[in-house]
Amino acid sequence: MANPSPRAQPPLSFIPPALDTRVLALIRLALPYWMRWHEQIQQVTVVNVDELVHLLKAFNAGETRFLLAFRHPSPLDPYCLAHLMWHAVPQRARELGIELNRPVHAHFIYDRGIPLWAGGWVGWVYSRLGGTPIQRGKVDRQGLRSARNLLANGTLPLAAAPEGGNNGHTEIVSPLEPGIAQMGFWCAEDMLSQGRAERVIILPLGISYRYLTPPWKELDRWLDRLEYENGLAAPQTRYAPGDTAAEATEQRYRRLYTLGEHLLTLMEGYYNRVYGSALPLSSPGDAPKPLDDSRGGQDSARNEYPFRNRLEALMNAALEVVETYFKLPPRGSLIDRCRRIEQAGWERIYRQDLVGDPPLSAVELGLADREAEEAALRMWHMRLVESFVAVTGQYVRQRPSAERFAETVMILRDTVCLIQGKNPFPRPKLGPQRAVLTVGEPLSVSDRWPDYKASRKQAVAQLTADLQASLEAMITPNLPGSASPQADAPK
Repeated sequence: MANPSPRAQPPLSFIPPALDTRVLALIRLALPYWMRWHEQIQQVTVVNVDELVHLLKAFNAGETRFLLAFRHPSPLDPYCLAHLMWHAVPQRARELGIELNRPVHAHFIYDRGIPLWAGGWVGWVYSRLGGTPIQRGKVDRQGLRSARNLLANGTLPLAAAPEGGNNGHTEIVSPLEPGIAQMGFWCAEDMLSQGRAERVIILPLGISYRYLTPPWKELDRWLDRLEYENGLAAPQTRYAPGDTAAEATEQRYRRLYTLGEHLLTLMEGYYNRVYGSALPLSSPGDAPKPLDDSRGGQDSARNEYPFRNRLEALMNAALEVVETYFKLPPRGSLIDRCRRIEQAGWERIYRQDLVGDPPLSAVELGLADREAEEAALRMWHMRLVESFVAVTGQYVRQRPSAERFAETVMILRDTVCLIQGKNPFPRPKLGPQRAVLTVGEPLSVSDRWPDYKASRKQAVAQLTADLQASLEAMITPNLPGSASPQADAPK
């Protein structure tokens, strides 16, 4: 996400959902062409789509209310969700002889900050598609009321990402935020209070991406470019025609690790020099280990820990810089801290006193602009941390696939863009991809109501943990081999 505007502005307004079937129909027509030609998603495979078809049938019959809880590894996810609801589900329903209400669609929750960096028109479009915004860093009562009302009373199901934001990793699920589970229990409570018999369900949905052809040449070009921008010399040996695939992969891994370690060292020096963070500048255990290192066990894992430990220390130092400025306690996970920092920055940029009576004087407005500018500068540190919250230091080494290489290279590219003051979005396309969507087994919220009455906190935590486990189990889905899974391409 780009840094917010450095000028003081009126407070963020709530964008109410206003579903417009004409806008929906227009975007539905354009979606396949956009996915294929602009986003390079050449194929969408849906596994276990029958589960979603039958759940929608029960929803239309007034038997269930459900929330579609989807993985969020990429900015491409909304297009894949739209393809699922607008094309794959109706097609499978016709094959099964099931009549679904039109339109086959879902309301959805989105981050109120998206229109700030993507453009105000995005908020207009999301609203007309039935989206409802939420401000992530505070108790957004208006946003929560809207989402709760849609889940309990909307004519369509509701979709939301329990990870909160995309983490850039197809094969890592970030720790889930408890809001999805809490909303499920609120809906169950609303059903009981209104004397309604609908069962409340949370349906997990896995999303992953696979390159149709490994984009090694594009990855090599990006490694070349990132090495140049970081002042690193080109490697003495490059892939020779006689090299095996394993040898070429080993060389790429060493280049990638060297680049990451170099960036890490530069950033440690920056925070030590500018903010007195006292971070270690190097670690003797940080030499890259071979991909085919067969020692395994504790020794192999221990050799990778210094990199992750250094990265965690760097992220903590970066957040402490901002938290000290905003006078925030360093409480909770890295994601929790990022959310509070974001809200603190927004409160200094989007100000209630700008709509007060009497209005601010010219001098007061100038000071408000300076405060907003300072807040935006401080939030830059938080944006760096957001890029790395899912980085483990072992992701590529554990399975050196083209997808894992590409995701890690793009994270490094985003970091370099942020350091240079550039907007990292949209990301470059490395090659045509296939999206794999896996519909999981429904999690009944209604069956857990007695547990919720006994201990709300424990019931929410358990449902969140079960949802996490379900999403993690779908990271590497089986490819469809029967009539039940659905495989089709954007047409």
